[in-house]
Amino acid sequence: MPRHLEIAVIDDDESFRVALVESLFSLGYGASGYASAEGYIGAIGDKSFNCIVSDIHMPGMSGLDLIKCLASRGATIPVVLITARSDSNLKAKAATAGAAALLRKPFEIYDLIGCIERAVKG
Repeated sequence: MPRHLEIAVIDDDESFRVALVESLFSLGYGASGYASAEGYIGAIGDKSFNCIVSDIHMPGMSGLDLIKCLASRGATIPVVLITARSDSNLKAKAATAGAAALLRKPFEIYDLIGCIERAVKG
């Protein structure tokens, strides 16, 4: 059983977001879903998350923009970016922005868990 971690899942694809939140719950993690980066920022209030899993490409604020926004606020929460796109330069862009990892959809849930666990240890 994993140690208890709270994960924020940000993805504009509702069915994917809900499935990912449910998968994380089934593995013993806490998880909350948000349809956009702006929705996450507006809703976090006093909530505390150990890690964010965010799609890179979303309407409005992208996952890369989210990392920059959080950094400008002094937040140090690790962000794992996910994408369905195969752009060859995305990995470099994610690393430059400060992402903990980049996973391409579709991925196995245990690959994501590995990224989350490494990110929160880092």
